[in-house]
Amino acid sequence: MKTDVQIAQEAKMLPISEVAAKLGINEDKLVHYGKYKAKVSLDVLEELKDKPDGKLVLVTAINPTPAGEGKTTTNIGLSMGLNKIGKSAITTLREPSLGPSFGVKGGAAGGGYSQVVPMEDINLHFTGDFHAITTSHNLIAALLDNHIHRGNELNIDPRRVVWKRVMDMNDRALRNVVVGLGGKSEGVPREDGFDITVASEIMAIFCLAKDLEDLKERVGDIIVAYTFDGEPVFVRDLNAHGAVAVIMKDAIYPNLVQTLENTPAFIHGGPFANIAHGSNSILATQMALKLADYTVTEGGFGADLGAEKFFDITSRFGGFKPDATVIVATVRALKHNGGVKKDKLGEENLDALAEGFANLEKHIENVNKFGVPAVVAFNKFPTDTDAELEFVLKKSRELGAEAVISEVWAKGGDGGVELAEAVVKVCETKESNYAPLYDVEESIKDKIEKIAVEVYGADGVEYTKACEKQIALIEELGLDKMAICMAKTQYSLSDDPTMLGRPRGFNITVRDIRISRGAGFLVALTGDIMTMPGLPKVPAANKIDILPDGEIVGLF
Repeated sequence: MKTDVQIAQEAKMLPISEVAAKLGINEDKLVHYGKYKAKVSLDVLEELKDKPDGKLVLVTAINPTPAGEGKTTTNIGLSMGLNKIGKSAITTLREPSLGPSFGVKGGAAGGGYSQVVPMEDINLHFTGDFHAITTSHNLIAALLDNHIHRGNELNIDPRRVVWKRVMDMNDRALRNVVVGLGGKSEGVPREDGFDITVASEIMAIFCLAKDLEDLKERVGDIIVAYTFDGEPVFVRDLNAHGAVAVIMKDAIYPNLVQTLENTPAFIHGGPFANIAHGSNSILATQMALKLADYTVTEGGFGADLGAEKFFDITSRFGGFKPDATVIVATVRALKHNGGVKKDKLGEENLDALAEGFANLEKHIENVNKFGVPAVVAFNKFPTDTDAELEFVLKKSRELGAEAVISEVWAKGGDGGVELAEAVVKVCETKESNYAPLYDVEESIKDKIEKIAVEVYGADGVEYTKACEKQIALIEELGLDKMAICMAKTQYSLSDDPTMLGRPRGFNITVRDIRISRGAGFLVALTGDIMTMPGLPKVPAANKIDILPDGEIVGLF
């Protein structure tokens, strides 16, 4: 079998102008980044504002495992499968971060014969959106420290600066640093730190903004520090929001590329789902809904994170009403959740499969809680036996979900036809009664406990003393009536990554809550979740290289 990079490099791509023309996008609405990538002007949205939206399909998954589930691959394959059966479809995805690309995960543009291309470009810098976000974030940090150094007219308490710096790389050594050392002319010494770019509030705003003016207003609302009197200091107090908008003026346009089968793809924005809200930009999804019969989008990691946040944050802010949800699972991953070790996953084990199926069962229940019909897509592996596949299909259907076998990795769009037909059937015969889980006007604790108890299956929530003080501060500032963005491990329904399957009899511990006033949500941090990941013992970067003829190897 060829590697993903080899398959992508052999793709017969259409010039991006032709891909755009198939969608009815005129050449004058494109900003080209070479032959096969372009940004699409927001004028297209304005021109199509009265056109009815197409169907919106969210792709999510069970909790990720070392066995791999193939959520992005399924998203891409489903969009190609929809085109195979005569429906116009667009896939919308997040942009890959360089952190996981060079860390443990590798590239993030799909796999096998269900990929978006040009794969190397998408995984490496792409159109520079992440660089613009990183620069915008760090400009605010620089202006903040400069203000303190130049007399501190705003009376900022250097001990209460909450705006860290960011970079798009995994680097544990930068989690906690001291800045301003070296003498009086080098600034005011204080503790600082770095987050990864995808955890930046600028990234969240970028993906939730309705246009550039909305982005500028939201950036102005960011809280960066507190004064010695305990009052919040906003970005607009530093007069930084206008400059940020200038840096972001091109980045805000959605990026148009294509799949291996020339299906259009919007790839725009990239917040992680374990530390941020985990979905591509609202603008890209809105544009796709106007241009195609079906828009296939994605929520990061399992339905406890990506889907919950898509329903409670992205859909709420974007005004979306998802028509169906595809939950991606594999027999191998379910056996892992049933306690089977990685080297034994290729062996038939119906008892472990039955045990691990409880994880999928909970995710189906969770999707149903939001009133959205579910389709389960089982990515087929060569080691799956007929008995195992028959078992998971039967069990899923008993829970009221459509269930099909997907072979998009090996067969591309042809392998996604059955899944596409199931999605169309659900969208045309089952009504979506989508509704968020909570009202933002509820208390912070009530909102968190609804997510923990109803989505994770926890018995309750515990708060550290520091978190209790932070909640009191947020309520005092009148900022408690916002959505909740849970920062939690992706590997378990609980906040303990070792608790597989469907854990019961546990509590969620919230250790801190961060205010993302510009984004419009509060980030509740649980467990040991890190906003600056570290590299593994053998980083993916060690295997990546470029040959004398320009061919990139080892990316995925």
